[in-house]
Amino acid sequence: MPESAENMPTPPAPETRNPGEPFEVAVLALQNLTVFPETVVPLGIGRPRSLAAVEAALATPEKLLACITVRPDRSDDTDAKRDDLYEVGTLVMIKRMDRTENGMRIIVQGTERVRVRQWKQEDPYLRAEMEILPEPNVVDSEHVEATKRNLQQMITEALALLPNVPPEVRIAVLGQVDAVRLSYFLASILNLGVEEEQKMLEANTADELVRAAHTSLTREVEILQLRSKIASEAQVEMDKAQRDYVLRQQMRAIQKELGEDETGEAAETELLRERLEKAELPDEVRTEADRELRRLQRLPPAAPDYHVIRTYLEFILELPWLKSSEDKLELAEARRILDEDHYGLEDVKERILEFLAVIKLRPDTKSPILLFVGPPGVGKTSLGRSIARALGRQFERMSLGGVRDEAELRGHRRTYIGAMPGRIVQSIRRAGVNNPVLMLDEIDKLGNDYRGDPAAALLEILDPQQNNSFRDHYLDLPFDLSKVFFIATANQLGPIPAPLRDRMEIIALAGYSDREKLEIAKRYLVPRQVTENGLNNAQLKIADDTIELIASRYTREAGVRQLERNIGSIARKVALKIAQAESESVTVTAADVREYLGPPRFYPEQARKELHAGVATGMAWTEMGGEVLFIEATLLPGGHGLTITGQLGEVMQESARAAQSYLWSHAAEFGIDPAIFKDFGVHLHVPAGAIPKDGPSAGVTITSALASLYTGRRVRPDTAMTGEITLSGLVFPIGGVKEKVLAAHRAGIRRIILPSRNEADVDEIPEDVKKELQIVFVSGIAEVIDAALEVLVANPPPSPALLDSARAHRPDPEPQPLTVKG
Repeated sequence: MPESAENMPTPPAPETRNPGEPFEVAVLALQNLTVFPETVVPLGIGRPRSLAAVEAALATPEKLLACITVRPDRSDDTDAKRDDLYEVGTLVMIKRMDRTENGMRIIVQGTERVRVRQWKQEDPYLRAEMEILPEPNVVDSEHVEATKRNLQQMITEALALLPNVPPEVRIAVLGQVDAVRLSYFLASILNLGVEEEQKMLEANTADELVRAAHTSLTREVEILQLRSKIASEAQVEMDKAQRDYVLRQQMRAIQKELGEDETGEAAETELLRERLEKAELPDEVRTEADRELRRLQRLPPAAPDYHVIRTYLEFILELPWLKSSEDKLELAEARRILDEDHYGLEDVKERILEFLAVIKLRPDTKSPILLFVGPPGVGKTSLGRSIARALGRQFERMSLGGVRDEAELRGHRRTYIGAMPGRIVQSIRRAGVNNPVLMLDEIDKLGNDYRGDPAAALLEILDPQQNNSFRDHYLDLPFDLSKVFFIATANQLGPIPAPLRDRMEIIALAGYSDREKLEIAKRYLVPRQVTENGLNNAQLKIADDTIELIASRYTREAGVRQLERNIGSIARKVALKIAQAESESVTVTAADVREYLGPPRFYPEQARKELHAGVATGMAWTEMGGEVLFIEATLLPGGHGLTITGQLGEVMQESARAAQSYLWSHAAEFGIDPAIFKDFGVHLHVPAGAIPKDGPSAGVTITSALASLYTGRRVRPDTAMTGEITLSGLVFPIGGVKEKVLAAHRAGIRRIILPSRNEADVDEIPEDVKKELQIVFVSGIAEVIDAALEVLVANPPPSPALLDSARAHRPDPEPQPLTVKG
C-alpha cells in the first residue's frame, strides 16, 4: 500500500534542493515531448492519471511536478505505466493552470533534471522517489566554447533562412552565454525526435550536450538551405505540375535528411525493388530491370519518362519468365477428355496423343505448331480448348481476323506515346505461365498495309528454331516462346503465305456427314441448349429424324453452328410454352419443325432421275462444305464459238475451252463429226448463276457434258465426278475429296468418279458412306467418258442436212475463234 500523504517526504523548494537528495513527487508522463530545464512549455492535460498527477502537484505549496517522456517504442494509446517511461526527466514548476471542458491546460517551467530512484505508486497517478541530477560539467572548456560559438553562427544562418522570425528570439539566442542553456533552448525549439532529445537531456557533460546540439542543428540548417535552393530555382509563376514537382522534391529531401519512412513515389520505387529481388528472372532480364529501376529513382515523378519506366518494370514483373505449368501425361485420361469433348476427328486426337507420348519420353521437346484448316463450325476453336484441358495447360485465344499492323503482334517501341506490348506477350501474361496453349484464330484473315505485314512477324513467332529468343519491341528482351503450344485456325489455305504454311503442321478438318451431325447434336448440341434455356431432359425431346431434317433443309454448312442455333430456337419456344403452363413436356417431331422454324430455307440439289444429253453432275467445294452442281450444254444452230454463263471464274472458263479443244482434236476417237465444232456454237451453263464459281476441278464434268452433247450419249444419272483435265487427256488430282463425296452422297448419288491420284483421300470418308458408294478411279479423259456416258445413243447428234442448213445460214463462212462470255 502507498504511504499516506502526511508521511511522504515533500520535494525541496527550488532554493534548498541538493543533488542526490531523495524526495517524492508526482510524475506526469509526456507523449512525444521532452521538457528541458530553464524552458517554458504549455501542456494540455486530458488523461485521468495525468489529471490526478497535476491535481496532486497543485495541492503542494511548491507546485512541483516531474515530467518524464514515454518511450517511442510503446505501441498502444492507453495510460503509460512506469515501465514505459525513461528514468531521467525534468522537474517543473506549474506557473499557470486553466481548466477546460475536456481537462486543463498548464504552463510549466523546467527547473532541474531528475532521475527515478524508486517508483512508489501507479494509481491514481504515478508517484516516484527522485533525486536531482547535477548540471552537466565542462570537461574541455575550449571545445565547449568553440562549439557554442559555432552553434550561434549556424543559428544566425538558420534565422536568415526563416521568414518572420521575431527579433526577440534572435537576441535571446545570440546573447546566451551559457553553452548548456543554449543547447537546452535549441533542443526545445527544434523537432529532433524523442530519442535524440532524451539523449541530450541525459547528457552528464557539457561537451556531450553541445556536440549533440551541434549535430542536430547542422542537419536542420542543411534542410533549410536545401529548401531555400529548391524555392529559388522554381519559377515565380508556375502551373500545377511544376508546383507539385517542387513540393514532392521538398518532401523527399526532408524525409531523406530526417531519416523518416518514405511514402508516395519513393515507396512505390522501394516496392518495385523488393518485387524485383523476389522475382525469378533470367540474368539478362534482371540486369535490364535493375538498370531501369536506377533510372526511375533518379527521375522526378512529374517527368514524362517516370510512368513509362514504372509501367515497363511492372510488366516485366508480371510476365512468367520461368514459370511453367505441369503437363498431364496420362494418355488414357487425355484420350477420354478428347473423346468426351468431340465426336470423330480421330486424326486430330491421334496427333495430340502422339505429342503427349513424346513429352512423356522426352520432357525437353519443343511444342508443336498446328494449323487446323476447315469450314466454319466444325469445332476448330473448341478443339483447341479440349487440347489445353487434356494437357492441363492454360488456354488463351487471340483472334487475328482483320489485323493489319505488325506492331499488334510485336508490340510498339517505348519511344512512342501510348506504346504497349504485342498481343502475343500480353496473352502469355494473362495465362500466367510460359507454356500455355495459344490459339491464333482466323490466321487466314490477316491483312497488310503500309504499317507492315503481320504474317511476316508470325514467321519468327511460329518457328521453333527462332522463337526461343523472341524480342517484343516494347520489352526489347528475349522471351522464350518455344514452350508455347501454338494452334492456328483457318478456313482456307490459299490466303496464308507459303513460308508461313511451311512452319505449321496442317491438319484438315473436313465437314461432317449427316450421321456425324446427328451424333454431335444428340451428344452435345441438344443437351447444351436444353441446359442454357432453363429446361431439363424430360421437358424437351427432339427425335432423330427431326435433327436430320433441320440439318438438311434449314442449314447449309459443313459444321454444326447453324444446326445448334436452330436447336436453340426450338428450345426457346418450348421454354415459352412451359413457362406459360401450356405444356409440361414437348417432343419435337419432323412434322413439328415447320411450326417452330417456319418453312425450309434450303432445297439442296438432288440427283436427277434422268439426264438429257449434254448434262453432267459435278461436285464442288465451298467454305460451307461440299455441293453438287449440274453442268448443262446445248448446241446453237447457226452460232459459233463457246458461250459460258453462270458467273464462272477464269480458271473454270479455261477448263471449258480445254475440254472442247480436246474433244475437237480427238473427235474421230469418240465418234464425233468434226463438222459440228465448225457449224454449231455451244452454250455452256452452270445453274445458281448468282454464285461465283471457279477452280479446275470441274474439268472432267465439263468434258463429260460436252462429250454427251456431241455424241448423244447421256451421262449416267447416278454418277457424279470431279477432276482437273489437261489438253493431252490426263486427269489430275483435286482437293476437298471428303466434302465433295459427302455432298454427293447427301444428294442421292451412289457412283463417284475420282482421279486415280486421289485414291488415298478416300480413307478420310466415313465407312458408313463408303459402303453405299461405288468409286471409280480414272487417269485419263477417255476413261472418264467410258465410265460416265451410257453406251446407247439416246439423243442422236445433228444430221448432215441440218449441218448443211446451218452452214447456209452462216453469215460469215470463215472460221471464227472461240469466245467466252459470262
